[in-house]
Amino acid sequence: MPIYHQLGQVPPKRHTIFEKPGGGLYYEQLFGTIGFDGMSSLLYHHHRPTMVQAVGESVDVSPKIAVGKNMKSRKLIGFQVAPQDDFLDSREPLLVNADIHIGLAAPRQSMTDYFYKNADADELLFIHRGTGTLRTLVGNIRFEYGDYLVIPRGMIYQIEFDTADNRLLYAESFHPIYTPKRYRNWFGQLLEHSPFCERDYKLPQDLETHPELGEFRVRIKKQQTLTDYTYVAHPFDVVGWDGYNYPYGFSIHNFEPITGRVHQPPPVHQTFETKTFVVCSFCPRLYDYHPRAIPAPYNHSNIDSDEMLYYVAGDFMSRNDIDQGYITLHPGGIPHGPHPGAYERSIGKTKTEELAVMIDTFKPLQLTENALRLDDGVYFQSWLEHE
Repeated sequence: MPIYHQLGQVPPKRHTIFEKPGGGLYYEQLFGTIGFDGMSSLLYHHHRPTMVQAVGESVDVSPKIAVGKNMKSRKLIGFQVAPQDDFLDSREPLLVNADIHIGLAAPRQSMTDYFYKNADADELLFIHRGTGTLRTLVGNIRFEYGDYLVIPRGMIYQIEFDTADNRLLYAESFHPIYTPKRYRNWFGQLLEHSPFCERDYKLPQDLETHPELGEFRVRIKKQQTLTDYTYVAHPFDVVGWDGYNYPYGFSIHNFEPITGRVHQPPPVHQTFETKTFVVCSFCPRLYDYHPRAIPAPYNHSNIDSDEMLYYVAGDFMSRNDIDQGYITLHPGGIPHGPHPGAYERSIGKTKTEELAVMIDTFKPLQLTENALRLDDGVYFQSWLEHE
């Protein structure tokens, strides 16, 4: 996240005495990744952030793999994921490898009796349905339909939903999530040709500072186990912080599509990247304007990546029989392209209203038992011509 941000009170010089008005010291914490080489922030706590009273039993939450080597194109009916009350219980991992876990969730209730920390992975949440507030120890972010929320690993948070009707696409990344480097200059600023800019970010605001002591439950995920910790200090006791490592939001509706005279390849839709996968946003846009252009994508082979598409809204012009909440998976090495009739239907069209999120992974994805329950079983045959 290459942009500096500050909330609350911080001393004029880092790693120096920072006194409380009534006496005593605030406690400094470096919150960073990749050793001391990655993004970091300096947080100032009322109490030591190390005050653990109890550690509970660890529960294995590893995804249950059903298909380890997938060679079929798949269509998953995502809205068949049943709503559940608890946020963590509602998360169903569907497509996984060593670099990323992709899943869906339909939580009905806010997180009120515990806090959560993913110590394994950065999290990317896409809000398909629902509004609410992401509450964190470094400030709050309001979210709504179409928002991406990027939550760096180790961030303690709660989510408050405004209603019980919520649908999320989520990804757990075991590598840091960045904006694409080709959109940034060597200072880290987003360039003029970038399809979004820093002005579009939803940064943490409304820093909550809770100096109270008591018993506070923090559920920590580490090495695919979930463990309950009881802390004496409230997790949100930060009086101020500054730096580069913090959660932020970005609305897919603020992505400005790049178009051309002929069909543009998927990288023009790229929104986030890691060294092991990319995330793209397919948004409403004008079609290609060459007089003989074919707006539908050409057939292509994902030799080096698996392609997952999550359909959000609109009419996805290259696909037949697709509805919101569906997921398609096109495995690497197997050519795919527009469905029968889509190539021809696109000619002469001037725009599309489609909205979708694509994740291309550079290692094959495995299917979980949850995914097989959503699989329609026949999608791989959907390119056959029927007279």
